[in-house]
Amino acid sequence: MSAVGIGAMSFTSFYGPTSEAESHAILTAALDLGIDHLDTSNVYGMGLSERVIGSFLAKQGKAKDGLFRIATKAGIRRDKETGKRGFDNSPEHLEAELDASLQRLGVEAVDLFYVHRRDPRIPIEEVAGTLAGFIAAGKIHAFGFSEIAPASLRRAAVEHPVAAVQSEYSLQTRSPELGLVQSCERLGASLVAFSPVGRGLLTDTPPTPEKIAGADFYKANPRFTEPNYTANLAITESFRRLAAELGTSAAALAIAWLLHRSPAVIAIPGTRSVAHLEQLAAGGALALTEADLDRIETVLPVGWAHGDRYSEAQWIGPERYC
Repeated sequence: MSAVGIGAMSFTSFYGPTSEAESHAILTAALDLGIDHLDTSNVYGMGLSERVIGSFLAKQGKAKDGLFRIATKAGIRRDKETGKRGFDNSPEHLEAELDASLQRLGVEAVDLFYVHRRDPRIPIEEVAGTLAGFIAAGKIHAFGFSEIAPASLRRAAVEHPVAAVQSEYSLQTRSPELGLVQSCERLGASLVAFSPVGRGLLTDTPPTPEKIAGADFYKANPRFTEPNYTANLAITESFRRLAAELGTSAAALAIAWLLHRSPAVIAIPGTRSVAHLEQLAAGGALALTEADLDRIETVLPVGWAHGDRYSEAQWIGPERYC
């Protein structure tokens, strides 16, 4: 599987407006670039991301099989009456949502199925057993968990091998280095890193105040609100200059740094631009020397980012472990 994949939340309006045609163009470019890993979820655009991928695959006819390694997720749900977000890892909910995802994607099975957020009411060992049952039924080929703690990963792996753990990981968010990377390496799991370019801060075109004002996530996120936003923008300018000196883009350099951290790491950046996708893919092929890595650490040392990675409301669901 390609070391750089696509985080398909960007096929919805989460980070800004897009269209099915634009998303299909990205999928076409991905095939040309050798990118074969797609990461989506039942809640991305309330199924929109999966439908966009499904409509692209449908256009390929019989050739669709094997084009991409597809991962999707379930486990987040909203109360129909209150609209409040909650988590459900029950066998009935996970299977119903998986079946709906397979229908939207137009496939008989997905390569990887994640529990998007842990339900604290159900022991993770029981959830792993449920997921193993989906493998036996031929609906998924492997399973993983998103935003869990290293201790939870170790508990689940006793029940059944866990293929992957998804977590935010980048030069901007390095908490996975406090146990999660190491646990993945020991257990043979992949660490699938989302937001590997710092939600745009680690690119040559970081989010503008206008873009931030137009996206609910940005407006609530501590790293994109003042005074943190201005501080983070100023700090990352040195990273952009370093990338230019090394003859590459900031996005490519951020991806390359991440992939150099561990052979267990896979990056799934999201994008709404083919040109940006090409930069991200270039990062997967970029070789860095120890001197390059030292220079990166000098301009963006551990703990440089101003503000937490989530607001208190955004922290509901992910397991904190450090």
